[in-house]
Amino acid sequence: MDIIIVGGGKVGSSLAGILCEEHNITIIDTNESRIQTIINDSDVKGIVGNCLQTAILEEADVDKCKIFIALTDSDEVNILSCLIAKKMKARHCIARVRNPEFDKQLVFMREELGISMMVNPDYNSANEIAKVLRYPDAINIDNFAKGRVDLAEIRITSGSILENIALSQLSKRLRLDILICAVQRGDDVIIPNGNFVLHSGDKIHVTASHSNMVKFFKSISSAYREKRVKSAVLIGGGRVGYHLAQHLREMGIKVKIIEIDEKRCLELSERLDKVSIICGDGTNQDILREERVYDADAVVTLTGIDEENILMSLLAKNNGVNKVVTKVNRMNLMQLSETLNLDSVISPKSIMVDQILQYVRAKQNSTGNNITTLYRLVNDRLEAMEFVVREEKEYLGVPLKKLKLRSGILIASIVRGNELITPKGDDCILLNDSVVVVTTNRGFEDLKEIFD
Repeated sequence: MDIIIVGGGKVGSSLAGILCEEHNITIIDTNESRIQTIINDSDVKGIVGNCLQTAILEEADVDKCKIFIALTDSDEVNILSCLIAKKMKARHCIARVRNPEFDKQLVFMREELGISMMVNPDYNSANEIAKVLRYPDAINIDNFAKGRVDLAEIRITSGSILENIALSQLSKRLRLDILICAVQRGDDVIIPNGNFVLHSGDKIHVTASHSNMVKFFKSISSAYREKRVKSAVLIGGGRVGYHLAQHLREMGIKVKIIEIDEKRCLELSERLDKVSIICGDGTNQDILREERVYDADAVVTLTGIDEENILMSLLAKNNGVNKVVTKVNRMNLMQLSETLNLDSVISPKSIMVDQILQYVRAKQNSTGNNITTLYRLVNDRLEAMEFVVREEKEYLGVPLKKLKLRSGILIASIVRGNELITPKGDDCILLNDSVVVVTTNRGFEDLKEIFD
């Protein structure tokens, strides 16, 4: 499939590196050295030039392009380049749009201007952080089937009710319909069977309905009510902080933002109702003590400097803050954060890459039971995908125990209407089901590919 990526920054270069393994990728950027670096690192075609010039788009063969992805730093350039590409016969267009002022026009841009997908990494990151703050014991929370299925990542601590329990006994012990679909133990990522025994220090990925997930966290934490987040301090008042403050106020959480830029503080004060805005340096310990930051139930570090965010998160954790969330963009620091045992780490870049990859895989085939949701987990070593069954296939209606799955794959849940099924051997997949699959493999595009 021919794909054009405009903008060779962090997201563009990352996408190019992933997609070039399966697709013909052309990347356009005005920065010659950036293009050269991407060409050296990945098997892509690079063009130096302005994406708003039709001659540049013609050189990129935009008329043969199935997906056009605009990821420059300018919302306006991204939107306009998509309109030009669409006019020049590109089939599907994706634009990164970050300015909150465009939020109310997203439907118009999709329906009237023909832009297939609008991606706002700041809003999506804020949404992910808000989900984590709903479950303070969780490292990360993802959703499938329009919110009917939760996938939670947690760490098993010493003395936990989950320690030294075999998975076959888990539902009986907790009296809940849940499924542990993946375990990270040290450097290993395991798709477990019923005989697998959980140990302290394991990171587990659990699927359940939303109501059962709430009960699950209550079961494993005697202090569940005390851990609920009632107040949060956001260090950094950029776009993610703005969207997050809105989310948290809707959840009834008291919010305070510490932002160093005075002009930005005035903007936030005008836009955010019932949010306390403090103009000051969030790395200054005197300000943190004066504002009693460490008395908050949660601290979220959102500055533009990854190292600052990690350092402030460690300080908050060491000063007794129950829930700490850290925004990190650079992948090498994402991996370091695991070594430092940070609570929850959110990467706007990774969230955006996942969202675009999900769309690309869904458009890979014009027919079939394709991906509708995709998450990459454990530093891209694990994928959780949702397929919607839209076509009759030979595996439909067959008990799962009679189907042979490829290695490294587990069917985590089946959603049928409003019913959530935790799959067992006698269960079947039927037409119109949503099927959630967790795998240590990569590159699946259709549900049929999980079967041998």
